[in-house]
Formats: sequence, C-alpha cells, structure tokens
Amino acid sequence: MIGQLTGLVGQVETDRCLIDVNGVGYVVSASTRTLANLPSPPEKARVLIETVVREDAIQLFGFATGDEREWFRLLTTVQGVGAKVALAILSVSGPGELITIISSGDKASLTRAAGVGGRLAERILSELKNKVAKMPAGGGPTMAAAGTPVGASVEADALLALAGLGFRRAEAWPVLNRVLTEHEGASLDVAIRLSLKELAR
Repeated sequence: MIGQLTGLVGQVETDRCLIDVNGVGYVVSASTRTLANLPSPPEKARVLIETVVREDAIQLFGFATGDEREWFRLLTTVQGVGAKVALAILSVSGPGELITIISSGDKASLTRAAGVGGRLAERILSELKNKVAKMPAGGGPTMAAAGTPVGASVEADALLALAGLGFRRAEAWPVLNRVLTEHEGASLDVAIRLSLKELAR
C-alpha cells in the first residue's frame, strides 16, 4: 500500500499528475486544489497518497494535506460517492467549508461539484451530519518543494477549480479578476463561490 510519494513533478493535467520517483512515473489523480499546490515541473514534491485496489486496476489519489485525505476517505463511505465525485467535491470545497456545508445542510453548495445531483447531496448531508464534528477543518499544504510548503495564489487555485468544473479560462478569468478586485483578501472558497454565482447567470 502506497501512502506517500516523494519525487519530481512531471506532467500536470486538469485532474491528475505524474510523479517521477527514481525513474518510475506514478499517475496520481487529485483535486484541483492539490494540483494547484504542486511546484512547477520538474521540481520535487511530496504528495500524500490513498491507494485504491480494484480487480482491474490500482489507482493512486494524491492530497496536499492529511485533512483533505481524511475527507476523501469519509466522502467515499457514502453510497454513490466514488473517488471521482469525492475529488470533485474537494475541488470546490475545502475541509473547513465542508464542515460548514454539512452542518448547516447546505445542499446547493454540494451540487456545485461535478457529478453531485440533488438526491446525492441529500444523502451526503444525511449520512455525514453526525460525523463532521470529528473531522479536521483544514491546514497548510504538506506537499513540499525543496522541503518547504508550496503555496499557490488564490487566483491560480480558483482558476484551476473553475476549470475542473468545466469553465474555460477565457470565460472564468474576467469574472474571477473582478471578484478578487471587489473583494480584496478573499479566501479561495469565497473567490470560487462568488465566481460561480456570476458564471451561472
């Protein structure tokens, strides 16, 4: 079972990346948040891993923080929430926001994630409502370049998250730029939420 990979960042795509560990390239699926926190190729990074073994494949899912990995594990306990949907949820909402969303029964926020309809959102809220109190609210990234945490700007993170939701950079960037100008110092979650509100019009 692989729990962590430390190696050179190779290709980074919208939903996965390649980590080269001593000449072996591992394909790692991840949320847009985790991918945005990766250092530029070919710098070195450390990524936490959740290994999922199936009859026909071994899949690796990567996370910037242990908190994000814990939430991935919890979300995938809900019937109908596979790894892809869990990553879509984590791309839109961080650990701290998920606690608020589930505690307050905010179905609309859950349905922003690709693959989450109204019925599945209700199931997530119902099954996880009594479990969120024990869940982490989120911390700094554990991925590292040259041994130090890598922070990406809110702008870059938000653009990646919006791309993961199907918006082209050309249409997302003007809206995001306006949101960040009007709400100086906005957090990533706020920037994404306000941008989605504008783009949905």
